[in-house]
Amino acid sequence: MDTAEAVETIQREMTVFARRARASAGRLHPELSLVSYTLLGHLEESGGCRATDLAAHYALDKSTVSRQVTALERADLVERRVDPQDHRVHVLHLTDAGRHILAQVTESRRTAFRERLAGWPEEDLERFAEYLVRYNAWLPEGD
Repeated sequence: MDTAEAVETIQREMTVFARRARASAGRLHPELSLVSYTLLGHLEESGGCRATDLAAHYALDKSTVSRQVTALERADLVERRVDPQDHRVHVLHLTDAGRHILAQVTESRRTAFRERLAGWPEEDLERFAEYLVRYNAWLPEGD
């Protein structure tokens, strides 16, 4: 396989991966889209942040994040709190319900990944993990 074929195969397989991820997110928790799950995960990891920070981090349109955050607030998974350092700013935080749902979905996703990768040799798993980290670490010039 030459470089052009390899890149084409990677593009095709990444598209299949993304489609499956979106579909499985709906099966794991029907009200929690893949974007919502990702946003909740980031809020947990960061300890809270502004909606504009979420948009910038994930290169999403602010209106997309706003819609997702509004839905998460309505579902009582996220709450806005006034930033103690700057009272003009609201910071998003997970609620207890948000933490609970995130933990449930995360465990379901881990189980699904373990099942899918069960037959892989440890060396292949390590190499795959390294490649994914390397792929996702790339930033376009100027960023």
